[in-house]
Amino acid sequence: MTIILTVIVIALTFEFINGFHDTANSIATVVSTKVLSPRQAVVLAACTNLAGALLGTAVAKTITGGLVDSGAVAITSKIIVCALLGAIGWDLITWWYGMPSSSSHALIGGLCGAALAAADNRWNVIIWSQPSQVHWFLSKGLLWKVIVPMFISPLLGFVCGYVLMGLLYLTLRHQRPVKVNKFFGIAQMFSAGGMGVMHGTNDAQKTMGIIALALLTATKAGTLDHLPGWLEFLRAPLPPPGKELDIATWIKVLCALVMASGTAVGGWRIIKTLGHRVVKLHPINGFAAETSSATVIGLASLLGIPVSTTHNISAAIMGVGCARRFNAIRWMVVEQMVWAWIFTIPATGAMGYGLVRLGQACGWIP
Repeated sequence: MTIILTVIVIALTFEFINGFHDTANSIATVVSTKVLSPRQAVVLAACTNLAGALLGTAVAKTITGGLVDSGAVAITSKIIVCALLGAIGWDLITWWYGMPSSSSHALIGGLCGAALAAADNRWNVIIWSQPSQVHWFLSKGLLWKVIVPMFISPLLGFVCGYVLMGLLYLTLRHQRPVKVNKFFGIAQMFSAGGMGVMHGTNDAQKTMGIIALALLTATKAGTLDHLPGWLEFLRAPLPPPGKELDIATWIKVLCALVMASGTAVGGWRIIKTLGHRVVKLHPINGFAAETSSATVIGLASLLGIPVSTTHNISAAIMGVGCARRFNAIRWMVVEQMVWAWIFTIPATGAMGYGLVRLGQACGWIP
């Protein structure tokens, strides 16, 4: 029972860190354009993250059963703890250096690395690809749910940002700048709110999936068989054969509140990178970037694909900057960000793997 509560506490710690680490995703542009003050923007992001986290569970279900084969290895609570600690470590390292990395990919990398160590290096424990008979984007596995979207979603964010910004320039080329800035100063509050909602729909669900997976594992193992009546809510009903695990309402609400609390703390190091160092933004640019990114993330959440909010908004900001002129982007900063993106899954995978091996060496993990 103690280890289950430990998993929940660590998972919520990750969710809190995710909130302040990824706050910049939804408020960096609206702060840098001076449409809202940092305090106002954080309140907006916290409220919209909370609302978004309560919408849908498709991404959570991908985390619980679409990446690691639970039939090939027992994903125990201790394995999940190692996966979470690997993700938390990477998030804190990148936050310290002000680099926008993906909390989503950090969690996925940690989970896959920990599962691989627990399976004694049997690579078949990771579900690489399960093609769908309907369409490729409904397929499961690390390839289709993580690797392919890792490249496609930022590309879509970049293209959408570039095209939308180009259309706005074309449509408003004869309008006075003062009038344009005033209109998009108001419009950007809505686009930032939409970005916050979409961030909540995708990012909060990953921790929901981890907690649900831990409780399902404990229920199967009989760990929760003798719970007192007031803790019966921890027992996860086993899904029927061929069906996905349902996420309990209390898990959704708890994760949503914790993410909103983390968001309220803020992540000013990353806000500085996204909002000031990549490209100088005006309200019209912020609106285009947020609208483009929110659209891509919303589509991914609908399909149950755990994409990186960080990658999408960063790529959309680059697309918006390139629509103005190619050399408006500070490409040295972009290069540093891309390296952080590339190394996230391998780094957290290695951390999760190493922590499991350390736990085995100490006798904590059988």
